[in-house]
Amino acid sequence: MQIRSSSVIAHPIGRVWRAYRDELPEIAKTIPDIAEVRELARTEREGGATIHNLWISSTSLPPLVDKVIKPEHLRWDDYAEWDDVEHHVDWKIATKVFTERIRCGGRNRFEAIDDKSTRLTIQGDLQIDFDRLPGMPRMLSKRIGPRLEKFFVSLITPNLEKVTVHLRDYLDRKAAEEQA
Repeated sequence: MQIRSSSVIAHPIGRVWRAYRDELPEIAKTIPDIAEVRELARTEREGGATIHNLWISSTSLPPLVDKVIKPEHLRWDDYAEWDDVEHHVDWKIATKVFTERIRCGGRNRFEAIDDKSTRLTIQGDLQIDFDRLPGMPRMLSKRIGPRLEKFFVSLITPNLEKVTVHLRDYLDRKAAEEQA
């Protein structure tokens, strides 16, 4: 299932890039349904950085899904390779539930529209192997599998979009503080 989003942020690409890459835990504090983002590892390298963040959701689980997924499962590891030259980040998400059956990853591109605004395009893909959900009869697995995929995409896509909105708001607040 495809994950797609595109937004324009009225700030220069350098500022948008640095804030998204370096200030995400601070930005995440204002995102509903996200309890916390923790930077677990960071390696600076020539031309970019490799960053491992842990996302912790505070989302309520819908009935039926809560039989399979517990609140402590609503955490995911975000592995990101930041390319400072091309202004893109390749990311991969590893879930805490059905880890070997869920694959999710993609690329975010940052493009300067002009010297005051940036287009952020998020493209990714989520794949879930429904045939072998542990502890679940095959018939039920086929029925709940599409709901699980839809649930995960409904969790991931809006959160990616919320990050963009909250990034914009964060940059707006920072700019206002600098002018004061």
